[in-house]
Amino acid sequence: MIFGLGRLFYVILLLINAVAVLSEERFLSRIGLGSSASQAPAFGQQENSTRSKVVQLIGAIQTLLRIPLIGINILVIVYELLLG
Repeated sequence: MIFGLGRLFYVILLLINAVAVLSEERFLSRIGLGSSASQAPAFGQQENSTRSKVVQLIGAIQTLLRIPLIGINILVIVYELLLG
């Protein structure tokens, strides 16, 4: 099988790693996706723009997956070194 579950796992892991290491000051603010660029809606209003959702997703990935990503990356590296 050319594209199995293992390859899918690697692709997802690499994409999450790529989002987790994005620097807000150096990259995100230049393209208009910094947290300061997204204005928080007033109380009772909902913000449904795609840009605000992308900013929230990037922030959530950087906040919630920082520690688990370290462990998962270590496990993948050890797996690749031992079992190739």
